[in-house]
Amino acid sequence: MTESLLAKHYFVDEAGDLTLFDKSGRVIVGREGVSHCFYVGLVDLPDPLAAHGAIEDLRKNLLGDPYFRGIPSMQPDARKTAIAFHAKDDLPEVRREGFRLLPSLGGRVIVAFRRKSLLADEARAQYEATGQKLAVDRVYDDLVARVFQGKLHTADTNNIVFARRGKSDRNESLTTAIERARTSHIRRWKQSDVRRPTNIKSAVPSQSVGLQVIDYYLWALQRMVERREDRFFAMLSSQYRLIMDLDDRRERGYGAWYRDNAPLTLEKMKPVISG
Repeated sequence: MTESLLAKHYFVDEAGDLTLFDKSGRVIVGREGVSHCFYVGLVDLPDPLAAHGAIEDLRKNLLGDPYFRGIPSMQPDARKTAIAFHAKDDLPEVRREGFRLLPSLGGRVIVAFRRKSLLADEARAQYEATGQKLAVDRVYDDLVARVFQGKLHTADTNNIVFARRGKSDRNESLTTAIERARTSHIRRWKQSDVRRPTNIKSAVPSQSVGLQVIDYYLWALQRMVERREDRFFAMLSSQYRLIMDLDDRRERGYGAWYRDNAPLTLEKMKPVISG
């Protein structure tokens, strides 16, 4: 009897934005429509096919519920809940059903985020020293490398789906970020260089239920960090295996790390808005 191979399935998305300055070079972090932080997160789904079935069954039940009849976001033409769950756009009643379902999917979530006020300071210092602007894709790729560190050696095959960013194909850059995570782990733990087949692709949420799942986890964390509203986060808190607040360096130079056995709470978190 041949031994079955273990495959890992990761789905990666972002929350917030990387807007730092207006056209006059003034910092606009936290203004209306501009986030305080930028997040990249992954969810490791043990059974993507089962997750797909559960999510689609929920969508079908909600769309067939007379309570939602005539709601614009529930119509196919709106290209919102009718084709993909998206926490920011979904009705509160829909969102609650999504939060109830997610823990049953067995997802394990890792998130890394940067505080944009400090990113703005870094961008200014870099421009003054070199004349070069901060490359936003580089910030994203660095966070990708961080959330994948230590994840790529635990299975025989890794399947990674990234939420598509804009129109350009960045698979080559994403592959480089994944390679950074792999080599960093090998160097840190002095392990042999064993490469696992890794399949990388980009998709939109309507093409991948896993991207709809990680969107909800990121939205819940963002509400807690930026609005200090933790009721959504509390519904999912046991699935966050690691949250890296890379700019909270009050105790450690690499930031504050919160694990499932030492979870993030409002009391522990350094507020993103001072005063």
